[in-house]
Amino acid sequence: MKNVFPDTRPRALSVSELNHQARHLLESSFMQVWVEGELSGFSRPSSGHWYFSLKDQKCQVRCAMFRGLNQRIRPLPKEGDQVRIRGKVTLYENRGDFQIIVEHMEPAGLGALQQAFEELKRKLQSEGLFEVGRKKPIPTLPTHIGVVTSPTGAAIHDILTVLARRCPAIPVTLYPTTVQGKPATAEIARAIELAQAHGVADVLVIGRGGGSLEDLWCFNEEAVARAIAACAIPTVSAVGHETDVTIADFVADLRAPTPSAAAEKISPDQNDMLRQVNDCEFRLANATRRALQRLNTKLEHLSARLRDPRRELLEKAQRLDDLEMRLGKAIAQRMDRSQVRSTHLTQRLAMQSPRKQLANSREALDRSCLQLGKAMERILAKLQDRLEHTAGTLNVVSPLATLGRGYAIVRDDQGRIIRNAADLAAGDQISTRVANGTITAEVTSVSQGND
Repeated sequence: MKNVFPDTRPRALSVSELNHQARHLLESSFMQVWVEGELSGFSRPSSGHWYFSLKDQKCQVRCAMFRGLNQRIRPLPKEGDQVRIRGKVTLYENRGDFQIIVEHMEPAGLGALQQAFEELKRKLQSEGLFEVGRKKPIPTLPTHIGVVTSPTGAAIHDILTVLARRCPAIPVTLYPTTVQGKPATAEIARAIELAQAHGVADVLVIGRGGGSLEDLWCFNEEAVARAIAACAIPTVSAVGHETDVTIADFVADLRAPTPSAAAEKISPDQNDMLRQVNDCEFRLANATRRALQRLNTKLEHLSARLRDPRRELLEKAQRLDDLEMRLGKAIAQRMDRSQVRSTHLTQRLAMQSPRKQLANSREALDRSCLQLGKAMERILAKLQDRLEHTAGTLNVVSPLATLGRGYAIVRDDQGRIIRNAADLAAGDQISTRVANGTITAEVTSVSQGND
């Protein structure tokens, strides 16, 4: 019997449709999430994919991480690890399981470590510890290599293996230290200081083998970075694998991706050196042979130009005899000329003898003295006659002669000569000079005229 009434019930979704819509809703609502929790139920089938759950104290969530993404995760996670994942929230439609497709996984706390890494990196970079200008050159031919690492780790084994292959003659000194855990920071810094104080190494390798970020963290500590920066020995950082980067890599003078690579970088290859020596030996032999050929050719050329030394000596001896004879003749001629000149000068000297000149001069002096005496007598006689004549003339006009004839010279008390009676007055003192003396008197009266 057919149902003639229409079906008014709501349309029912199929399970597939429901799961599909739920998946779409989840993926559009949660674009990408970070989730942290404890790893549980970890499985790794032959396909290479990882399946596990993340849980905390109350809940858990299913997770899947496909092979193409999980191959980069080292070390492999294990049950009970605290991890931090990044992924997409989705729904596995076949079973209706809510899950996260994981794209990245790291140990829990890695974010804090990365933040501490970046902060220390910025701090040391601002102080100039990463500057290229402060980095010391690595010696191309080291005479002694120092290694700061664990004595039981793979790093020292790898370094020694490479050095034994490339250049076993270089001595190596190990400065042992732990390279993991909290005590490692101080131990590594002390080992670097010890290597510097030891003073034998001219290059220092600092490192260890691979590991997680937590395992390598001691090489990201400030104390280790500053110990490397203060080290006077050129330093090489060789920490972990090629993809691992630490603060020590930035501070060291050279960064090597692995300890083996560090040994490769700082050691010369003995085979290359042997080839270079052989090449230099070959080139030196060729250069020596060519030089000898050139010298031999030059010697032959000079030998052809070289004269017999005995002939040269005979010519020099003949020349010496000729010069000797010429010298003798020149000396004799010079002696003859000197003798003639000496005789001539002797004769001239005799003619110019000082004794004869002195005698002549003395005779001339005597004649001059006689003539001078006679001339002086004549002059004195003339002067005597002139003096007598002048004295007579003076005596005629002399005031004394006038006084002798009865005249007098009258002076006032000032010594002035009185020429006029008006110059005197009664009572004036006068002195009168006569021929044989002076009379002092007082004027009693003055009369003018010819009386």
